[in-house]
Amino acid sequence: MVRIFRHYVPKTLLILGASEVLIFFGSIYLGVTPRILEFNPTSNLLVGEVWTKALAYTLLMMLLMAAVGLYQRGLRDELRGIGLRISVAFLTGLILMGALIAVDPALSVGSGAFTVAFVASFSGVLAFRAIVYRYSDRDIFKRRVLVLGAGSQARQIELLRRKVDWIGCAVVGYVPVGDETVVVAEKRLLRAPSTLLELAGKHHVDELVVAVGDHHTGFPVSEVLDCKMSGIEVVDLLGFFEQQTGKINLAALNPISLIFSDGFIQAVIKGSLHRLFDILLSVAFLLIAWPVMLITAAAVWIESGFRDPVLYRQVRVGRNGRHFRILKFRSMRVGAERAGVAEWARADDARVTRVGEFIRKSRIDELPQLFNVLKGEMSFVGPRPERPEFVAMLAEQIPYYELRHRVNPGITGWAQICYPYGASAHDAREKLQFELYYIKNYSLFLDIAILIQTVQVILWGQGAR
Repeated sequence: MVRIFRHYVPKTLLILGASEVLIFFGSIYLGVTPRILEFNPTSNLLVGEVWTKALAYTLLMMLLMAAVGLYQRGLRDELRGIGLRISVAFLTGLILMGALIAVDPALSVGSGAFTVAFVASFSGVLAFRAIVYRYSDRDIFKRRVLVLGAGSQARQIELLRRKVDWIGCAVVGYVPVGDETVVVAEKRLLRAPSTLLELAGKHHVDELVVAVGDHHTGFPVSEVLDCKMSGIEVVDLLGFFEQQTGKINLAALNPISLIFSDGFIQAVIKGSLHRLFDILLSVAFLLIAWPVMLITAAAVWIESGFRDPVLYRQVRVGRNGRHFRILKFRSMRVGAERAGVAEWARADDARVTRVGEFIRKSRIDELPQLFNVLKGEMSFVGPRPERPEFVAMLAEQIPYYELRHRVNPGITGWAQICYPYGASAHDAREKLQFELYYIKNYSLFLDIAILIQTVQVILWGQGAR
């Protein structure tokens, strides 16, 4: 894993992105090669006529590739699904590139050259993705991990079942420590021949994960230090889960780790730059989306027979536990909750209207929340605000649940793009682990990454009910 502005990014994604940047950039040069040869190639390259056009094409296509989810760490699509996403990105890119050239003809390389570049980049990305899909999961490309501990904490690693949680990582074995009760399967245990460093060297270990409580006797402090001083990366269990899963494992979290862990404070003290980012983005979205909002308001009102309200106002819990009224386009019939008792939305919920079903899946019903952002009650990115009734219940059942209220709630967030719609206490617990990751590792870079990935959540209709 590589940490960029506090956010963990798999090395495979970085290599993938860098390689595809070269494909896009090089394809423009391939398209204009016959033209370049007719002139002085040095002047063309240095003046910037070609490279600026290549840069514009590369930036647009990389943004679209990210928007359709081709750079998300949890992509589970088969090769056919990846091909579909690539096709959507390129088709959109073709349309947008045409629009950009119409606005600024200086970006044009000529229809013939662009055709060559477009076909070359499409073929190159497809071929490269097929190779990566086939070979990226080989152990030779993974970092080798040795786990110090074989008790209940270490077993949490064994319980990781999703393929995506093992990206770039292969556990070579578990080393029992002191008097801990061993619960890891015997076949997964390793015994140090003499020292931990020798064992690590024998198995070509890149990383040592300390997964044992501090109350056990016999913890090999000097041997762990030897490993660290010999260039082996040493991380605790919490850090390992953070890297591999993009969430904070609640089972490995304790008050001491919260106090001494780096992070958490950045998101809590979001300043004027973040507020300016929220305001500018909200205004920009309102300027673009107002026609859609007018049409939606009309559709909701017409479907109700010109009787019921268009907007739905509901009390939610915001930063530091303050209540506010969230704004949404009404997607359920009036009086949907029996006797006013709060209910989670369900799959194929009969309370949802026909217009409501569409605007929920497309997330159009969320657009009025732009006004909540402008008022400062919400941010663009953050944990989704919950209803007070659910918050009271979940805070009793889930440890550290109140920590999510230390920041502004958001229209979208890390939990929304990493986990499907939550409609139970179990789902709320899972989503909290992603929300704590966001709070701990907050940066403007992470906000932008979440916003880009939200596009593919909308395009593929994920997590809506």
